[in-house]
Parts: sequence; C-alpha cells; structure tokens
Amino acid sequence: QVQLVESGGGLVQPGASLTLSCAASGRTFSSYEMGWFRQAPGKERVFVGSITWSGERTSYSDSVKGRFIISRVNAKNTMYLQMNSLKPEDTAVYYCAARIATQWDYWGPGTQVTVSS
Repeated sequence: QVQLVESGGGLVQPGASLTLSCAASGRTFSSYEMGWFRQAPGKERVFVGSITWSGERTSYSDSVKGRFIISRVNAKNTMYLQMNSLKPEDTAVYYCAARIATQWDYWGPGTQVTVSS
C-alpha cells in the first residue's frame, strides 16, 4: 500500500511556471506507475499525464502536452509535475495517483492551482 501527498500548489499569473510534488510513503514506490489528474470547478476529474515505474516513458493529455513535464525520483519516493506557460484553464485541484495494473488504486488529497492575473 502507498500513501500520497501533493504539495506546491498556489496562485500564479498566466504564463508562469509551477512545480508540484507528490510524496509517497512505503518502500514499493518504484513498483507503481504514477499519474497526475486534475479537477476544475464544476467538472469531472481528468487525466493530465503519467510516468512508468522506471521513469522511461511518460504520456500526457493533449491539453498539456508540450507545456507540462512529469518526472520521478524513486530514491526519494517523489514524483513531480513541472507546469510551464500556465493558462487560466489550468486552474484546478491537482491529484497524484498510483497503480500497479489498470486501475488507479491510490490517490492523494489534492493541491489547488489557480492561474489568474
């Protein structure tokens, strides 16, 4: 089992950058594929991107591709989401998640990101 906690959210202006962190507990962090999701006010939670257990492969939604970068440091049990060229439509609560197979089994409580001038 793994417990996840996001950090690094805040209020930024359009065009700015922000990096979120997802800290995991447990010794098996490196066994999990990790993902980022977000939920805007009044909308469903949607996939942002993911990274394989080794960090060799990443995938992104079309809305963030080319602007966001996901990375992980297994030795630190931490995953990162570097967000560049932020837009007001990126405003959401951001969640990290972990899975072994197809279902995202573990979730963090989320961190708020607000992009506004």
